[in-house]
Amino acid sequence: MPLLFPLAPAPALRSVVAALGSPTAVREARTPSLRAAQGTTSVELPLPVHVLDHLVPASPTRLAGWRFVIRCGDQSVAAADTTPTPDGWKFSHFFEGPYIASTERAVLQAESLGTSYQARLLSVPELYMLTLWLHGDHTADPAEGSLDPTDLLIPLAPAPPGVAAHRPHQVGELLPALGHRLTRPASLTTTTASLVTPASLTAPAPTSLTTPA
Repeated sequence: MPLLFPLAPAPALRSVVAALGSPTAVREARTPSLRAAQGTTSVELPLPVHVLDHLVPASPTRLAGWRFVIRCGDQSVAAADTTPTPDGWKFSHFFEGPYIASTERAVLQAESLGTSYQARLLSVPELYMLTLWLHGDHTADPAEGSLDPTDLLIPLAPAPPGVAAHRPHQVGELLPALGHRLTRPASLTTTTASLVTPASLTAPAPTSLTTPA
C-alpha cells in the first residue's frame, strides 16, 4: 500500500497559498530560490509536525504545525510552515535548506517499504533532531496519536552526532537508545559512544537545529 499523506486543515493550506500570492511575503522571505522562481508555484507534500518534548517512555507528542513543500515545475524551491493560533491556522514563514531535500528522500524511502503508513514529521528538540515519522495507524487523526513502538522513524539530514541519517529505526529501538545518551555524563557520551548507542546509530553527522529559521 502507498504512503498516505493526511489532509491538511484547509485554513493552513489557504494561508500558505495567500502568502505565495503576496509579493511582500515572498520578497521578505530568506529564500532566494523562491524569490527567483519563474512560473506557477504549487503547495505540496503536507506533513503535520509533531514535537516530542521529553524522551521518556509513553511521552505524548504535540502538534506544533503543518509543513508544506513549495514546488515550481519539478523543482522544490522552499518549504512553508504554519502554526495554530486561537483564531485558527496561520502562515508562519518560508524557508530553504537541506531538510527539504532530505524530507523528499525519506518519503521515497518510505514509499519503497511496501507497507502502509501515515506520514508525519517528528521533532526532538532535546537532540536537535527532525525525523520522518511513519505512523502505523494510517487512519489516525493527524493531530493526535502517540508513538507506537513499531512505528518507524527516519532521521533527516543533517542528523545529530551519533545518529545515521536516512536509516529507518523502529521507535522501540531508537528512542530508548537516544534517551540513554541524554542521561549519561557528557564525557562518557563523547568517549564511549559505542556503549551509549547501538552500532547502527554511531555514524557521525553534523549538528543542526530541527527547524530552520
